[in-house]
Amino acid sequence: MVILVTGGAGFIGANFILDWLRVNDEPVLNLDKLTYAGNLENLTSLTGDARHVFVQGDIGDRVLLDKLLAEHRPRAIVNFAAESHVDRSIHGPEDFIQTNVVGTFHLLEAVRGHWTNLPDDEKAAFRFLHVSTDEVYGSLEVGDAPFTESTPFSPNSPYSASKASSDHLVRAYHHTYGLPMLTTNCSNNYGPHQFPEKLIPLMILNATRGKPLPIYGDGMNVRDWLYVTDHCSAIRTVLQNGRLGETYNIGGWNEMPNIEIVKTVCALLDEMRPDAAGPYTRLLTYVTDRPGHDRRYAMDASKIHQELGWKPAETFETGIRKTVRWYLDNMQWVENVASGEYRKWLDTNYAERGAQ
Repeated sequence: MVILVTGGAGFIGANFILDWLRVNDEPVLNLDKLTYAGNLENLTSLTGDARHVFVQGDIGDRVLLDKLLAEHRPRAIVNFAAESHVDRSIHGPEDFIQTNVVGTFHLLEAVRGHWTNLPDDEKAAFRFLHVSTDEVYGSLEVGDAPFTESTPFSPNSPYSASKASSDHLVRAYHHTYGLPMLTTNCSNNYGPHQFPEKLIPLMILNATRGKPLPIYGDGMNVRDWLYVTDHCSAIRTVLQNGRLGETYNIGGWNEMPNIEIVKTVCALLDEMRPDAAGPYTRLLTYVTDRPGHDRRYAMDASKIHQELGWKPAETFETGIRKTVRWYLDNMQWVENVASGEYRKWLDTNYAERGAQ
């Protein structure tokens, strides 16, 4: 028995593999292209562990997919492989279309060919879980009800449009071909091993370097924050017990505006690594908002709780404290993943916006 995890060297995928192997001994075949955000250093604790087999490759490589499926015969596939940063999708949308849409199509086609030829008992037990985002639902105003699984898609960025497309493909392959599909749509993840272009690790990294903490617009864009290991436990729950063809929203029940997230990080840094120059909030810098910036996301995660009994174990207060502590204790990891290419892109992105 083995499961195939695509994108397993990225932030959520790597945390999922580490979490999976903490709670059971079923081996993991990890397929990752190792783009800028895929980093095997996330999985160094598994070095020499026979339960983890890594293959560098693209979900768009049909020859490789056919080979891996035939050789390893996974009982389940968990698809994390995706380009996932809104700002990068604005600067370069083509990569998002190629990976999130075309890549998902090739993966589905390979899986369809493999699944169709399985013996009846293996076919009945097989599962494909597609990991997606709350951003496919669009934007909410203050006072609007949170997103449910029946909220119409209304993506507003090239990234969210590409993920919405992949969600539609997964749904279509279930209804057209009978593939045993499950979809999860999660809110903003945070925690260890997150690439330092996302809000929380970027604020920690910049603060410890004495650099400005860039806040888009007025800082009042609201997100629901989900600690990454809670997300991993939810995916395991859906994979094991979810109803085929269903979508499950996964949220942390932690709606907060971005400015409050950054101030919370600053307060924890003041406590854990005080700066002689003064409170880290002195570094707050408001910059021009990004194009099409969604105002609010909020997830109604009651379905997964009522049907499958899942709820998050971490509050935002416990999760963010663990996260800041992890980054401070692992600054060498941060330096290693923050390549010259990454710094060049980050400097370009924020230089274009400028301080307000």
